[in-house]
Amino acid sequence: MDLDTMLDSLHTQGWGVWDDFLSANEISALLQCLPSEWSQAGIGRQDAHTHVASIRSDKIHWLKEEMGQPVHHYLDKMEVIRQAANRYLYLGLFEYEAHFAKYEQGDFYKKHRDSFRGKANRILTTVLYLNDKDWQETDGGELVIYHDDESFLTKLVPKGGRLVMFLSEDFPHEVLPAHRPRFSIAGWFRLNGVSAGSLDIAV
Repeated sequence: MDLDTMLDSLHTQGWGVWDDFLSANEISALLQCLPSEWSQAGIGRQDAHTHVASIRSDKIHWLKEEMGQPVHHYLDKMEVIRQAANRYLYLGLFEYEAHFAKYEQGDFYKKHRDSFRGKANRILTTVLYLNDKDWQETDGGELVIYHDDESFLTKLVPKGGRLVMFLSEDFPHEVLPAHRPRFSIAGWFRLNGVSAGSLDIAV
């Protein structure tokens, strides 16, 4: 897999998987940037943001370039993807937001969409896994992706270095309960838009 192949997959089927997007050394460097303090993940944006433990139980920490060179390097790679996606797919992507996600044993995220049609401005979802490359199905924490009509599409093991991308509005998905600690970077390429009369930008 390379960038051109990923963009072709996004164009033809709306999703793609890029194994070994980052090397083992790059993954190890990102793991050194994991924070000591995490926030309980919620659902919704701005005033609609709330915590619902029955829907998701993971913890997150938003990425900022000052967290270290490995994070800066990763965000630079996402910028390359943003520019290429705009050039070849005409998506109008304006910015990228992302957070570390930590799933401890038993943590999950029920089926959901990252963006509802016409209601938000997340356009393209990315998930990079920071786990061991030999992660097995018995370790849990798989990403299950569904078709737009809610029928099963695929189930992906969160092995280290794997980058998953899909159109945010089109694919409901869930994270099955993890059986051991599971780390990832979840991110979204966004449009620059106005939500409820205020500028809704990534922070």
